[in-house]
Amino acid sequence: MEHITHPFSELFEQLGLDASHQGIEHFLSSHRLPPDVELVDAPFWSRAQAGFLKEGLQNDSDWAEVIDQLNASLR
Repeated sequence: MEHITHPFSELFEQLGLDASHQGIEHFLSSHRLPPDVELVDAPFWSRAQAGFLKEGLQNDSDWAEVIDQLNASLR
């Protein structure tokens, strides 16, 4: 089975966020997660966004690696 790696910008597109370099930088500088808050429980996600992230992690989908990258970037 082929392992697909999605670029960071594609994750932002999937989440309905600005996927431009400036948009990603702005999002990351505007949102921070404390160590005790899970990524999927962040208050800035819509229910659909949180569901996508949760499903991607739980199913260890091809999105899991870039979701982990987003999680680390928000810390």
